[in-house]
Amino acid sequence: MFSNKDLERYSRQIILKKVGILGQKKIQNAKILVVGCGGLGTPVIDLLCRAGIGAIGMMDHDKVGISNLHRQVMFTSDDVGKYKVNILKKKINKINKKVRVKTYRVKAEDKNLGKILKRYDIIVDGTDNFKAKFLLNEFSIKYKKKLIIGAISKFEGHIFAFDFSLEKSPCLKCFYQGEPPEGVLDCETDGILGPTAVITGSLQANEVLKSILIVGKNLSSHILIIDLLNLKFRKVLFKKRKGCICANI
Repeated sequence: MFSNKDLERYSRQIILKKVGILGQKKIQNAKILVVGCGGLGTPVIDLLCRAGIGAIGMMDHDKVGISNLHRQVMFTSDDVGKYKVNILKKKINKINKKVRVKTYRVKAEDKNLGKILKRYDIIVDGTDNFKAKFLLNEFSIKYKKKLIIGAISKFEGHIFAFDFSLEKSPCLKCFYQGEPPEGVLDCETDGILGPTAVITGSLQANEVLKSILIVGKNLSSHILIIDLLNLKFRKVLFKKRKGCICANI
């Protein structure tokens, strides 16, 4: 049940015909895992918690660095040197106390990811390397999860949305032909404009909410490429690849 205060808090969402009270209940019941709490993960976490997500898990082993501050929107100078997930848990409590928060101050690896990932409905990738993205892809396939992937560099962002409960869904390896790309969308070496990270992360959060509500068009079998330097958005279709790890789903 929603209190009067809850109804006021989410009133601008609830008034939407594609949300309503039933939609808000779906958001409240959803359990989301965000892996990587940086340039992509922080806007995702911020927006989902403000939307009234029921439970959120945050997985990141890193501390806030001063070079993070220009794009990782939930951190300030006072947070430098502190663990990201610890800071975020405190800030979420100030934004929305009703969100159930679980932190995992570990690096996403084979030995821990399966145990954690299977507890959540939708997995959001906010990592900064393709080794982690392919690992999330593999475990999401194994546990038949929904997976929203983001990647950023310079003025460009890439977004994928997979639903591995569906037999027809391709996966990240289908797009990249099975091998992690070298030097693709690398913020550390190529640089990144702050708004590129925030806009890409915001679009990931939008895809999460659409997936929960089952509304609108999705990115199934597509990559969304955003070029913010030239203001170009395009969707590119790709197909399930024979022999890929997702071939049996």
